[in-house]
Amino acid sequence: MSIEWLLALFVLLPFVVFFISLFIPERNERYLSRLAFYGTFFHFLVTLFFTGWWVFNGFEQINVKEVALYETDRYVFLIDFYFDKVSAVYLLVGSLITLLIIRYSCYYMHMEPGYKRFFNTVLFFFSAHNLTALSGNFETLFLGWEMLGISSFLLVAFYRERYLPSRNAVKVFSIYRIGDVGIFLAMWGSHHLWHENVTFMKLSNAQLVHEHLLGQSSIGLFISVCLLVAAAAKSAQLPFSAWLPRAMEGPTPSSAIFYGSLSVHFGVFILLRTEHFWGEQPLARIIIALTGLMTTLVAFPISRVQSTIKTQIAYASIAQIGIMFIEIALGLEILALLHFVGNAFLRTYQLLISPSAVAYLIRDMFYHFKPAPHSFEESFSRKVQYSVYWLALREFYLDDLINKVVFYPFKRIGNLLGFIHYRNSFYILIPLIISGILMKIYENILSPEMLHQIPLIFTFIGFVLVLKAFSERTYPRVSVLLVLTNHVLVAIGVSFNDHFDYEHLLIYLSGIVPSALIALVCLNILHKKEPQFFDLKKYYGHIYEHKTLAFIFFVSVLGLMGFPVTPSFIGEDLIFGHIREDQFLLAFFFASSYILSGIALIRVYSRLFHGTHIKNYHAKALKAA
Repeated sequence: MSIEWLLALFVLLPFVVFFISLFIPERNERYLSRLAFYGTFFHFLVTLFFTGWWVFNGFEQINVKEVALYETDRYVFLIDFYFDKVSAVYLLVGSLITLLIIRYSCYYMHMEPGYKRFFNTVLFFFSAHNLTALSGNFETLFLGWEMLGISSFLLVAFYRERYLPSRNAVKVFSIYRIGDVGIFLAMWGSHHLWHENVTFMKLSNAQLVHEHLLGQSSIGLFISVCLLVAAAAKSAQLPFSAWLPRAMEGPTPSSAIFYGSLSVHFGVFILLRTEHFWGEQPLARIIIALTGLMTTLVAFPISRVQSTIKTQIAYASIAQIGIMFIEIALGLEILALLHFVGNAFLRTYQLLISPSAVAYLIRDMFYHFKPAPHSFEESFSRKVQYSVYWLALREFYLDDLINKVVFYPFKRIGNLLGFIHYRNSFYILIPLIISGILMKIYENILSPEMLHQIPLIFTFIGFVLVLKAFSERTYPRVSVLLVLTNHVLVAIGVSFNDHFDYEHLLIYLSGIVPSALIALVCLNILHKKEPQFFDLKKYYGHIYEHKTLAFIFFVSVLGLMGFPVTPSFIGEDLIFGHIREDQFLLAFFFASSYILSGIALIRVYSRLFHGTHIKNYHAKALKAA
């Protein structure tokens, strides 16, 4: 078997196992668990033998251009695989930990109502993990990055009949999407720096990177900061640290595999993968090191005052990842990889034994009580102790900071468009689209100054409409219509730029429009069945009675938000490629509307279908504090 097929097998094998698991009935726990276990066991063996062969042959870097999904004279969307020591470590650790988690979950999740759903999601996550670890360019990385975000949302909301897991799943997904802005803008910046879809193989060439950065240090620093934002959001570094403890609402095995060992370390991965690029810039190194240092200093005292073992482990892991950021900034790549391996296995072990450890500790304290020993904190004055203790209890107000700086301003702007509702939305949105189409038809009579401003104007209008969808509380269908209108306005606006092809417009909208129509049909059906419980003011839990409708709506939401289930995922990269280097605001509005539209749509899905069921004729979970 060739190297190309072997690298593809690392991604395809878990995806095939995931696909087969979809057709196994819920009641057949034995077949489902055996399929998952033997599939991951075979994957681990293949990974182990391939890595051994790779080490024996001298650690040579392997770059495989697998499939060109779309190609023109000026653009190519390429699925590219890259294997080096970073990929080898992440693949081996990921495969072994997933194998252990699946074996553990076969018994831990026994008789759980969502047994099949849990294994489906873990296998989907494992596919995303391998795709991300083997990614050879930003496009392939972003494909796996998006899959990690969706699987994270599904596992945090595993107990979807409860209020708190549903709410925290949306919060975790929202922070992930903020990090996606960094990836998006880094892709855009790299297009203009390299004038191609650069591979990570080229980024490892220090001389080539140095030549491209000569005279373009500003765009190089911009790309580096964007990568840091994405890494910080994914690895719960400042100021995004507060989401990780809230992600522990899922089952203990999913907490171990996601937020103890694998998913939370992908911020470290993206910094390791691009180290040869930002490593040429001393200022970028300093910013990354300071981010890790500040995170460690903040997360350590927070972990000391937590009242639950899961949150203690979460903040301890955040502190260790902060140290990894410092190691990477200092150029200690091997040490950072060893640190990742040790932290991943330690947190997995701690989380898996946490239920038993709590019982043992309570019993030990009851029979063998000892006064707490003196700690180094007591050397400080009482005022300092109490201040740090209060700040640690409040988690240094990190959650409030993100809400006040990011989400609340967006909601306030969106609330200014309260006059848009379901009854008049068509009269407002359709004229906007028609005016854009007419401008495109008669663009020859427009002045050059106007043609230069039209892309920014339409993209800004689309961004404002997304803010309204993000803040909508009454009309779910309005949120969907606003997101659809945003996509159409962005496509029309960017079409005024040079070298734009109408085929690109069709690719972009080919998945967006059908997905929006399916979503609207689903919402209309739900409104007819549940007219009195059809707004976004609370969580209604309609998935309890309408599982099929919830699944169809969820898939349509994924298509509408640009998730790689339709060709629109390629279209987004095409649209981004047509944004010029001097159109920074245009790139920012497009990336921000893409991110916020995904949050708005997931919030619609979660509020309508997740949470405690609104009807009282069956048992339901109590609302948590």
